[in-house]
Formats: sequence, C-alpha cells, structure tokens
Amino acid sequence: MAYVISDECIACGACADSCPVEAISAGDPIYTIDAAACTDCAACVDTCPVDAISEA
Repeated sequence: MAYVISDECIACGACADSCPVEAISAGDPIYTIDAAACTDCAACVDTCPVDAISEA
C-alpha cells in the first residue's frame, strides 16, 4: 500500500529528497506520491517535519 501526503504538507521538499525511487514530486500546492512507483519503504514518513505522510 502506497503512502499519501495530506493537506498538512508545507511543500518543504524533505520527503522528495528522501525518496530512494523518486516517487514524490512537487504538486500544486502540495507534494504528491506516485502510488505505482512507491515501494512502501517509509523513508519519507520519518523526514516530514509536519507528519503529513501516512499509509493510504
């Protein structure tokens, strides 16, 4: 199951920088996770400063 980014996202980019498969990209206005590319490693969860990432 892929992870999702909530509206709490502050678009800081920390999650995108931490993703080993580059499944996270800048959206408008928040970052988004490509569910097909996400490997469920949870690296992004630990780097988000506002806890905006959770399992879908």
